[in-house]
Amino acid sequence: MKTKYIIYTLLALLVAFLIYNKFFSKHAKERDAVTAGAAGGAKGGKGGKGGKTNPPVSVVLMVVKDTAVSNQIDITGTIDANEKVSLISQTAGNITGIYFTEGTKVSKGQLLVKVYNQDQQAALQQINAQMVLARDINNRNKILLEKEAVSKEEYETSLSSLNSMKAQADVIRAQIARTEIRAPFSGTIGLRNVSPGGYLSPSTPIATIVNIDPAKVTFSVPERYLPIIGKGSKVKFTIESSQKEFAAIVYAIEPALDATSRTITVRAKAPNSRNELTAGSFAKINLTLDQIPKTIMVPTECVIPDLKSSKVYVYQNGIAVAKFVKTDLRTDTKIQIIDGLKQGDSIVVSGLIQIRPKSPLKVLKVIE
Repeated sequence: MKTKYIIYTLLALLVAFLIYNKFFSKHAKERDAVTAGAAGGAKGGKGGKGGKTNPPVSVVLMVVKDTAVSNQIDITGTIDANEKVSLISQTAGNITGIYFTEGTKVSKGQLLVKVYNQDQQAALQQINAQMVLARDINNRNKILLEKEAVSKEEYETSLSSLNSMKAQADVIRAQIARTEIRAPFSGTIGLRNVSPGGYLSPSTPIATIVNIDPAKVTFSVPERYLPIIGKGSKVKFTIESSQKEFAAIVYAIEPALDATSRTITVRAKAPNSRNELTAGSFAKINLTLDQIPKTIMVPTECVIPDLKSSKVYVYQNGIAVAKFVKTDLRTDTKIQIIDGLKQGDSIVVSGLIQIRPKSPLKVLKVIE
């Protein structure tokens, strides 16, 4: 039994020696230190040169400078035709001729539609024949009156008869003119609503003529902007069907405000020789209120909203420095800075998501 205990004791001592020699001896500590140093060196190599864990952020800078800017507002309006009329007949009758093609240009005075007028034409020929005889009788009586061969009363009777026939002829010509529908002005004629041989009454619309060169632009301006707009004012506008910007000149202003909206109606004319503007179209009008000759405008994306104000990042000595700014006027792409920046500052315009205060910066490009 004693021998057995001795053997167990020796084995336990051997195991304890081996554990101590592996984990707690001087050699084991030196090995662990070397291993830790190698691991630390590998980690430092991944972080970058010199052990830096934050590499510089690549950015684009813009140099701040004073610029002139226009204070503008956008309002809506409608494009109207310069002239527009629905053609109707002044007399009733069957249509004997249609002399226009739908959707084409017509000239002022051009014959468009003709209604049956043979009765009036026959009556005019009859009265013209009677006038020839009445004129001869009147001329003869005039000569005889000078020779005192007829009385003055006979001469005046023949003259009155001639004048009466002239008046009758004028009435018949007016009746014939009402059977001919002519273009009241030059323009484009639309779709016709009648056919040859059809019966035309004064209540039947024939077609519509539109003259849209120049085009009229009608819009309403709030009361507070009345001092800046008047006859001769220039406005710019765009339409949905074109990317082009058009110009118009104000020529008329309504003399009274709308009591409900507190706006005044303004009308301008825009050249339209290429027929790019269509009557009834929606117009987005850009109205210039005033001009600021000297101010700082920066891209909208540069300005970062904060809880109480806004800030931008400025490049100083290779790092990003946050500056709080005050803003005012905004356009589609830029915002006015009224405090916080000065001419010559270099502000960051790209890479803003990765930037934090005092982040190192790598400049890719500088926009002057």
